[in-house]
Amino acid sequence: MRQRRRPVDLQVSVGAVELPNPVLCASGTAGYGTELAGVMDLTAPGAVVVKSLSAEPWPGNPAPRVDATPAGMINSVGLQGPGVAAWAAEQLPALRAAGVRVVASIWGRTVEEYRRAAELLAPHRDGILALEVNLSCPNLEGGEHLFARAPESAAAATEASAAAGLPRWAKLSLVAPDIVTVAAAVREAGAAAVTLINTVPGMVIDIAERRPVLGAGAGGVSGPAIRPLAVRAVWETHAAFGDLPIVAAGGVARGDDAVEMLMAGACAVQVGTATFASPRAPERVCAELTAWCRRRRVERVRELTGAAHRARQQGAS
Repeated sequence: MRQRRRPVDLQVSVGAVELPNPVLCASGTAGYGTELAGVMDLTAPGAVVVKSLSAEPWPGNPAPRVDATPAGMINSVGLQGPGVAAWAAEQLPALRAAGVRVVASIWGRTVEEYRRAAELLAPHRDGILALEVNLSCPNLEGGEHLFARAPESAAAATEASAAAGLPRWAKLSLVAPDIVTVAAAVREAGAAAVTLINTVPGMVIDIAERRPVLGAGAGGVSGPAIRPLAVRAVWETHAAFGDLPIVAAGGVARGDDAVEMLMAGACAVQVGTATFASPRAPERVCAELTAWCRRRRVERVRELTGAAHRARQQGAS
């Protein structure tokens, strides 16, 4: 008689935030609301991180904004958005009605803009699980660098975002000379978790036209090409702060990619660029992760978090 397979427990937690599975839609890739509802079940991912919002509407960068690369894509959308108030009035109700687990995302050019965006979001926090603080934004107060580049500016923006009254996930970037130092700073500033990593700065030249392909010139590279960079960032941050929850983002397109990120120290992953080729990629990644666990008799997916660290320590003993 064929033995019945035990179900895999996919439940994970990012700090105090409980999720039914560890595969999330990344910010900037699933829209502001129910844009993808016709092609995927928006309640299937552990959560949907909506596109980053500023306090006021923002036009973004000139076109063209997106271009394919050999192992992913490059974009310079420029954080175009309707602003927090318009999103809360026009998009959030539909997400709530559909039962979508929502993680909001905010950005700003100054610390005060982060605070203002968080304050505008605060009255609508019921039904929002957490706030991802996108720190890969130009810091007009600290000179020509991004908030994520320096521990002090990253911490200031993270602290200001407490005004939303939601658990904060600080989204860090490899533009920082030492991402672990920045992680320490945002942790001290009250971040409940960190998201690692954002896109990596890059550029593509149209050799026929002899000019940059993107309207803004440079952009951010994403997709499988940056996955090893993200894995290392997750590994080093988990090694430094084993109790700091990490949400991994960067080239996750298969179940095996999710397993790798979890073993490096993440407790959840985000699927982003892969959704442009296949909007149902988060569902597929979760299904492949589940199948991987079944084949190897892993009963609880949370057991994978940090597994590579433990195996290394055991091998050294």
